[in-house]
Amino acid sequence: MPCLKMKFHNEEPKLACYCRILSASARISSLPQQPTSHLHLFYRRSHLNTQAISVPCLDELANYGIKHLSSHANPDISCFPRKGFSEITKEITGRAVHGLFLKGFVPFGVFYSNTLVNMYAKFGRIDHARNLFDEMSERNEASWNTMMSGYVRVRAYTEAVGFFREMLERGVESSGFLIASLVTACDKSGSMFGEGLQVHGFVVKVGLVSEVYVGTSLLHFYGTYGLVSDADKIFDEMPERNVVTWTSLMVGYSDSGELEKVIEMYNRMRCECVCCNENTIALILKTCGMLEDELLGWQVLGHVVKSALDTNVSVGNSLIAMYGSCSNVKEACHVFDHMDERDTISWNSIISANAQNGFCEESLRYFCWMRHVHKEVNSTTLSSLLTVCGSIDNLMWGRGIHGLVVKLGLESNVCVGNSLLKMYSEAGRSKDAELFFQRMLQRDLISWNSMVACYAQNEESLKAMNLFANMRRTIKTMNYVTVTSALAACSNPDFIAEGKRLHALAVLAGLQANLVVCNALVTMYGKSGMTVEARKVSTVMPKRDEVTWNALIGCHTENEEPNEAIKAFNMMRKEGIRANYITIVNVLGAFSTPDSLQKQGRPIHARIVQTGFDSDKFVQTSLITMYAKCGDLHSSSFMFDGLSTKHSITWNAIIAANAHHGCGEEALKLIMKMRNAGLSVDQFSLSVALSVCADLAILEEGQQLHGLVVKLGFESDHYATNAAMDMYGKCGEMDDVLRILPSPFTRSRLSWNTLMSSFARHGCFDKAMETFHEMLKLGEKPDHVTFVSLLSACSHGGLVDEGLAHYASMKIKFGVPPAIEHCVCIIDLLGRSGRLSEAEDFIKDMPVPPNDLVWRSLLASCKIHRNLELGKKAADKLLELDPSDDSAYVLYSNVCATSGRWDVVENVRTLMGSNNIKKQPACSWVKSKNKISKFGMGEKSHPQIVQIYAKLRELMKRIREAGYVADTSYALQDTDEEQKEQNLWNHSERIALAFALISTPEGSPVRIFKNLRVCGDCHSVYKFVSGIVGRKITLRDPFRFHHFSDGKCSCSDYW
Repeated sequence: MPCLKMKFHNEEPKLACYCRILSASARISSLPQQPTSHLHLFYRRSHLNTQAISVPCLDELANYGIKHLSSHANPDISCFPRKGFSEITKEITGRAVHGLFLKGFVPFGVFYSNTLVNMYAKFGRIDHARNLFDEMSERNEASWNTMMSGYVRVRAYTEAVGFFREMLERGVESSGFLIASLVTACDKSGSMFGEGLQVHGFVVKVGLVSEVYVGTSLLHFYGTYGLVSDADKIFDEMPERNVVTWTSLMVGYSDSGELEKVIEMYNRMRCECVCCNENTIALILKTCGMLEDELLGWQVLGHVVKSALDTNVSVGNSLIAMYGSCSNVKEACHVFDHMDERDTISWNSIISANAQNGFCEESLRYFCWMRHVHKEVNSTTLSSLLTVCGSIDNLMWGRGIHGLVVKLGLESNVCVGNSLLKMYSEAGRSKDAELFFQRMLQRDLISWNSMVACYAQNEESLKAMNLFANMRRTIKTMNYVTVTSALAACSNPDFIAEGKRLHALAVLAGLQANLVVCNALVTMYGKSGMTVEARKVSTVMPKRDEVTWNALIGCHTENEEPNEAIKAFNMMRKEGIRANYITIVNVLGAFSTPDSLQKQGRPIHARIVQTGFDSDKFVQTSLITMYAKCGDLHSSSFMFDGLSTKHSITWNAIIAANAHHGCGEEALKLIMKMRNAGLSVDQFSLSVALSVCADLAILEEGQQLHGLVVKLGFESDHYATNAAMDMYGKCGEMDDVLRILPSPFTRSRLSWNTLMSSFARHGCFDKAMETFHEMLKLGEKPDHVTFVSLLSACSHGGLVDEGLAHYASMKIKFGVPPAIEHCVCIIDLLGRSGRLSEAEDFIKDMPVPPNDLVWRSLLASCKIHRNLELGKKAADKLLELDPSDDSAYVLYSNVCATSGRWDVVENVRTLMGSNNIKKQPACSWVKSKNKISKFGMGEKSHPQIVQIYAKLRELMKRIREAGYVADTSYALQDTDEEQKEQNLWNHSERIALAFALISTPEGSPVRIFKNLRVCGDCHSVYKFVSGIVGRKITLRDPFRFHHFSDGKCSCSDYW
């Protein structure tokens, strides 16, 4: 028998106690009074008489030890003669019995040795199990099987393969059970596909492929690696199948997302009269839940009752899970409440049912009840709870559960770790997810997939692809989820080349027919603007489901193809595939004009009400957004006000709707109402609010919101960061833009574009160019927005040749097709520099049809250079597009005024009156002491108007003395020169300047805002005033900032 010296330092005293308890009665008291043979070992004194004490010989001692163990009070020990160490439930008990073997009280045959090896493996002591195995003087087939299954049990998969090689070298014949365990090792490792193929070859060679256990394990192996077609072939070739075989194939189909196949196999199984066990029924019920087919679930339930499995705990747990997946939480609770017996899985199932339906508080209540009644909490319990905490509203609960995870010592559990990873990712905490991933002691394929998906969700495509490459080097395996997550990271035009390579990789891996992968391909091509390729993939797919059609409809919507989106929606209905809330959301997103609202949006809204989708929070949000996009803010507000329950996303929708319509103040009020309603603002609502502050140029409120971004931990979110950058840029705080700017190596393209735009707006044209070249140097690819910012900088800076060169390189060098925004920049560039004929020629050869922005830009240039003829042509084109456009009348009137054609000016103004068209009035405003003071032309109503005009007269006197001469060409009224100059001094920006100077401390900077372009003479006044008062003055108009200091402007008089 083996004699080992095993060290268990921490438990030696306890083990010694157990050994004494077990061996005490197995010694003298249990032995016969008159043994047939004995040895005199020692003497003892009893009173004053000396007596000899005898013990049996070792063989007799062992036999009597066995008899004594069979009558032991502990059931684990009493069954020992028949079961050996197999039934031992506590490691300390097993080691104590092992101690009796070592002392010779129990015989040590091959059966007991095998069960002892199994026991140590069961308790994770695989090294001790192997030592026992190596010292066994006799081994049988079961010995090798036990050792192999021990390696698999402790996840020592590489060691299992090594053990098999050792077997072959020793010439030991393999059994079906051992091969099945070996295949399971290759299966569970997730990274030993090649080894598994070699084992399959060996199985065929030695003729074990016909054994049902071997065939079933191979079938499961191929299913695990996503090769369900190969698993199907093995299944068809198996001469004998059992219920486990059928269930294994169904698991393979389920894992690969082919849920209809699972149901098909179940029906086929019943037709062949194969009895289902509780595992089969559990899988079928789970599939019904995944299909959200409650009716099918009820039908399976009939089979459950008929098979007398309705009282089975496992089946009851699956019923709870199914009802939860079908959103019938009430029925799930009913099943749970009426269960005769509940295990940990029962509690986990009811917690999960509530969690997946978004009932966070109910999930936590069940969890508290579980801890009070059931006591046991495992990794699945906590993972289920974490799934409902992946939102900004519930993140505080998630952090609390994370603390409990650490307290219970489960942070190293890979399942819990993956749930924490997913929670932080879904809550928008990508930095927290990344940090946790880096600290994970153990990672599996799900961990890598989750982190790739997190990067993809956060639009960090480069990080996602680098991690994918690292994953391929580290664990050398992937499944359809891996490919799907990686494809999501390629869903933009910059990564389409990588996306195509992944498409090829999916084909090589045999995943080209996988429904989930195909759907991801449709999405990728669609989001990259390649709708033709997206349609091709959907056409060749062997099967399409609602996800396929949703992806196709979504891609047409994102690429502004509303007719194609409606066409795909109708085809989906013709195929008999039911729409879900995602379908409706995608269809509603296709409408953006008043005409489409009337013809398509409202009828679909009626159908939404008819089908009951109007109660879905995502559909409600999309309806609010649709009406706002189509110009009907009143209907958006009406819908929002009528909601009984308002979620964060519906608040975000109405906030964005108001911001979109220019109702910035109302949007900020809604932010406050949202917080007062007890809902936490997220990165989206904060980004919208910061954009509103940028448009309104309200710095203090923007600073407060930026503080809230930092406080809530969203400073790592690139949308919130870039919204803050844009806000500071539009409020004139360029230093703050640079302060919060991410480092060049972590800077997103959005950050580069925002920086470039801010430099251009502030007149730092050289820095804008430097930023562009630095961006290229660091490998960031410019996009549509990059060139809008770049060309705008060239236009405002008078960099004509540079601008034309950049425009030419867009398509040729960078593959960015010119859009209408780029063309407007070029027309502005040429027009400002006086090259009006070139601007006109450019319009004729434009790659896109000219719109109102094109003609308005040309008309503004005609005013600057007094080109009456071309101005008339541009005004006519503008009025053709929109007869009610006030800017066409005003700009053309100004062109005529600057050219001295007062008769035409009068005619234009008369025409405006007869058509009831009103000019947008000019206004300027100043924020002082948390109050905004607004000034119009010739303002008279301000409470400090006397002091303001007194300051104006003082400024007029001082700048005249400094050499100022009024340029009355900017006074666009047919009056004498003195009146023209007086009219110029009534401009709103001058009144605002006087107010700012008297209401702010001496020497402090002055910040003024105007809704229209500053006039040339006011620009001169500002320069003179900045010199005589010695203060920095910042003026922001709709196009740019003017920074005045010491008599100069940052624009160098070109704007």
